[in-house]
Amino acid sequence: MTLIFKSGSDPWQDWQKSLKDAMPDLDCRDWDDTGDDDAVEYALVWKPPLGELRRRFRNLKVIFSLGAGVDHLLVDPDLPAGVPIVRMVEPELTRGMTEYVVLHVLRYHRLIPALEDQQKRHVWNVLPTPTAPKRRVGIMGLGVIGQDSLRVLSALGFALSGWSRTAKSIPDVTCYHGRDGLSAFLAETEVLVCLLPYTAETDNILNRDVFSCLPQGAYLINAGRGGLQDEDDILAALESGQLAGATLDVFRKEPLPVGHAFWDHTKVTITPHNAGTAQHWSAAKEVIANIRRIQKGQALLNIADLSAGY
Repeated sequence: MTLIFKSGSDPWQDWQKSLKDAMPDLDCRDWDDTGDDDAVEYALVWKPPLGELRRRFRNLKVIFSLGAGVDHLLVDPDLPAGVPIVRMVEPELTRGMTEYVVLHVLRYHRLIPALEDQQKRHVWNVLPTPTAPKRRVGIMGLGVIGQDSLRVLSALGFALSGWSRTAKSIPDVTCYHGRDGLSAFLAETEVLVCLLPYTAETDNILNRDVFSCLPQGAYLINAGRGGLQDEDDILAALESGQLAGATLDVFRKEPLPVGHAFWDHTKVTITPHNAGTAQHWSAAKEVIANIRRIQKGQALLNIADLSAGY
């Protein structure tokens, strides 16, 4: 019973210790370690090389994503047939994403970019700021992370709306769903937060048509996936003033190319796809809990719906 681990940045030694602490009899190997690939039953991975999961590990039982999304796996046309993919749902990843959302909502709500610009220009000018109940925040994507972000924003008193593919009901949140509900959702949203998964249906959903439905001078925060956004349309909306600012954690090409217009744009805040990451000391427990469910013949938790793409 072996678990194979693949990540671009997470330290293997930390994950190995946390996994072994949670399940001492589990054999854990890094992707590049030598060993019996036929003994590998579990893969905990982020962006594994295309085709390698199927080619190398013939006895896989489960693929665990190291991220909340599974699009990095679904790009592989040769995934092992019939092997379930489990999304990373763990408290600390959710906490990190919520921290990011709340931080940047508050930053725009309290006009911090404008105040920072005034400081650079040695300008003392009081900018009137409404309190939270007079600012409407809209979140696209009402899964675990979206609902947790709404919970914290609600505690701060913000007026809240949410939009999702299918109907949802959340206390103190005005919920919209489907394409028919999108325009009404956008029309009242002053700070738009996108936490959608990336699918064929959501590709380029953050585009000029969506921005044109927002109030003039709205703000955009995208911590979902880079494929959700039309980057040229974001730049055009910023230049026209339809968007007053954009905070982007994800991009169509990562790392963001050094010559990209976002780098030096005065209305754009860039973060390097680190809004929320799985914490080994917490996430390992969730992975092992699912492995124990397999051993007991119980259904896995947080299986991705491949037909929906997330």
